[in-house]
Amino acid sequence: MSSAYLLVSHGSRDRRPEIAMQQLAKLVCNKLPKNDNSLNSEYLVGIAALEMSPQPLHEQIKQFANSAFGDAGSGRRCSGLSQKENSLKIVPVFLLPGVHVMTDIPAEVALAQQDIGQDIMIELQPYLGSHPNLEKLLAKQIAAIKAEAWILLAHGSRRPGSQEIVSAMAASLGAVAAYWAGPPSLESRVKELVAAGYREIAILPYFLFAGGITDAIAGSIEELKLQFSAVNFQLAQPLGASAELAELISDLTDTR
Repeated sequence: MSSAYLLVSHGSRDRRPEIAMQQLAKLVCNKLPKNDNSLNSEYLVGIAALEMSPQPLHEQIKQFANSAFGDAGSGRRCSGLSQKENSLKIVPVFLLPGVHVMTDIPAEVALAQQDIGQDIMIELQPYLGSHPNLEKLLAKQIAAIKAEAWILLAHGSRRPGSQEIVSAMAASLGAVAAYWAGPPSLESRVKELVAAGYREIAILPYFLFAGGITDAIAGSIEELKLQFSAVNFQLAQPLGASAELAELISDLTDTR
């Protein structure tokens, strides 16, 4: 069986998330199982974006599939298994099961499969945020910073149920949840914690990579410092492209 892997992210006008995705694809490639006796075959790990791309996602999937299983390859090359069956595994690199994960990406995958036909089977994998060990990565970031109280700050989603997932994650980490694009906001959570007597407050962005939103979060914290001068605020980094994150993605592809 010959497999290729396409990591699908949201997409951004900011170049930093795309660069981080390229780094993550390389790390995932290094995590995939190797078979040194199959020199004529290869894994391919590529990236695509749901939004902010010149082409819709289903076209990106088709192009990657053609390059992965055709004469010309693209993406990250790795040694793999013998080519008896072509499988393209799509991994949504998203933290929450919002509209993009539950509706938009499956629809784009279906369009791509319809156009490609049955020679290449497209398999939609679980989204990154569903991995049970993701919480351990967040806990590791929290352990590195000393604070009296923590706020887990997520983007927010209009899909019902997404906030409950963030709230449960926050509670498990000993934090409170806040949302950049909806209530409860970062400022309202800070006011609650200050009123409760906390003077050491840290914010953990529940985001994959640095970008425009994390820049805006940093700006908001600077404003909060002026508003609450007696409080010491600390801002943790987003998850970032790491070997640990690549390990979770490799697990989701069922390759081992």
